[in-house]
Amino acid sequence: METTLAIIKPDAVAAGDAGNILAHLEREGFEILAITKLRLGETQARAFYEVHRERPFYDSLVEFMTSGAVMPVALERDNAVKRLREVMGATNPQEAAVGTIRSLYATSIEKNAIHGSDSPENAAIELGFFFSRAELLAAGR
Repeated sequence: METTLAIIKPDAVAAGDAGNILAHLEREGFEILAITKLRLGETQARAFYEVHRERPFYDSLVEFMTSGAVMPVALERDNAVKRLREVMGATNPQEAAVGTIRSLYATSIEKNAIHGSDSPENAAIELGFFFSRAELLAAGR
């Protein structure tokens, strides 16, 4: 079993799609280990997306991720990182496969409904950003 992080982004939370996205993830075999709802401050968003700081979209990404509530979710299943990336679909919803989360709920390349860790190593780092070890252990992990 492998763990990963998903974040339901402000556009999907504001649109009332969080429940549908969580149900979609469960249908795909993910177990929800922990979930929270919060609003990121600018400092938090900049720290979380630090890996993108040199990219031209960094400032707009930070602005978007601080524009409303987000829902970080700790998930578990076999091959969780790879499978979440497949279930999310392409970053650009116009290129996302039919039936993926982004094809169903995203409205643009920036407002793309969900974030997912891109490697097991980054999943561990990203999970630690939002959830304490104690919270994940309480979930049986």
